Amino acid sequence: METSELLKKVRQIEIKTRGLSRNIFAGQYHTAFKGRGMAFSEVREYQFGDDVRDIDWNVTARYVRPYVKVFEEERELTVMLMIDVSGSKDFGSVARMKKDIVTEIAATLAYSAIQNNDKIGVIFFSDKIEKFIPPQKGKRHILYVIRELIDFQPDNRKTDISQALRYLTNAIKKRSTAFLISDFIDKHNYTDALTIANRKHDVVAIQLYDRRETELPKVGLIKVRDAETGVERWVDSSSRRVRETYRNWWIQRQEEMNNSFSKCRVDSVSIRTEDDYVKSLITLFDKRN
Repeated sequence: METSELLKKVRQIEIKTRGLSRNIFAGQYHTAFKGRGMAFSEVREYQFGDDVRDIDWNVTARYVRPYVKVFEEERELTVMLMIDVSGSKDFGSVARMKKDIVTEIAATLAYSAIQNNDKIGVIFFSDKIEKFIPPQKGKRHILYVIRELIDFQPDNRKTDISQALRYLTNAIKKRSTAFLISDFIDKHNYTDALTIANRKHDVVAIQLYDRRETELPKVGLIKVRDAETGVERWVDSSSRRVRETYRNWWIQRQEEMNNSFSKCRVDSVSIRTEDDYVKSLITLFDKRN
């Protein structure tokens, strides 16, 4: 993408997603993704009902009457965007490709994080770690992230979610909120890696899929191509058995994915490319409150 075109696209995404995060997600994000714990704020005199374990004995001895420590929620978070950049992101049959929706969702989450004084980082992955952007704050950093979301070109086209989750577990030392954004079309089993990652971090799964991935249209003989392997084959979509087999494959895959999320205690949402992702994200945020 040429520089002028890229800058124009960055500006368009910035205006739209900054507005969404400011006007729609301001409250939901804050309450849905809490800080890492409680931080010391001040001391005050002991009041009836206070927990005696909070007594500050040094201050109490100095003033010869009991004082307690006051704590407040530690709000600053590290937010990681884990972006699937494998070949299947280029699929879209209605109006927009999956990668376009991923860019907007990721940018909206990034702006929501920055407005809450959180750091934001990115892991681009295929079947390897394509690029790591360390967590930082600030508008310049956000614009850099958006530019990479729009224009990043991966080396590989296959998917390995487990490897991305292991990288998150090893590379990010402090507890973070990690948004795993993918279509979850992965031939590997990622349940164990997801369990381990979610013990250390707060992992949230966002699935993007297209209507045509859920069922075959009845249009006769068609050539289909695997976006990740490049393998092509002819399929007779006029056959009810073929269409039912494909539909059953999709249903089984979704059940396996949702069972993995449930087993790993990972909050999740599935978003179709033609649907309003804003409503889906609000539903996800409300579910966590």
